[in-house]
Amino acid sequence: MDLTGKILIAMPGMGDPRFAHSVVLLCAYSEDGAMGLIVNKSVEGMALAELFEQLEIEAKGESGTRDVFFGGPVETGRGFVLHTPDYRSELSTLDIDGRFAMTATQDVLEEIAEGRGPSGALVALGYSGWGPGQLEAEIADNGWLIAEPTQALVFHEDPANVWPEALKSLGIDPITLSATAGHA
Repeated sequence: MDLTGKILIAMPGMGDPRFAHSVVLLCAYSEDGAMGLIVNKSVEGMALAELFEQLEIEAKGESGTRDVFFGGPVETGRGFVLHTPDYRSELSTLDIDGRFAMTATQDVLEEIAEGRGPSGALVALGYSGWGPGQLEAEIADNGWLIAEPTQALVFHEDPANVWPEALKSLGIDPITLSATAGHA
């Protein structure tokens, strides 16, 4: 089972509050573990313009008005750009699954600031990581649902709607979910 390019949808009973109501796009998955970015939690009070300013990047147009996202609790000082595959960095871009790509070098931010970057992009600080077998155990304990993402969902204009829309993509009404789970 390869979960690269899938989304994880946190169940209501998720024990870790950092992941409550989260939707995570898995960027890499192997027997060594998994890495992903939360795509629906903005960093409170931080727009991309602030990040551009810290990195001394001059922004043109409205690129600086975008939210910066909390990608996860690991290495929160490190930035990642999840984007559409129409952009490739000269330095380093990870192809996720043909529908998404990720670049963690400053050149993609410079391109976004100039208005020449990818058609869809999400800038995140930190990432979500799991060691060998950890994610599989969380899935077995009913912590996560797995679904196919769409670009419209991942790059949604309103992050607050991503979790309920991800559930609806599986035919699940968020109101019907219980925070307790059982095993048959």
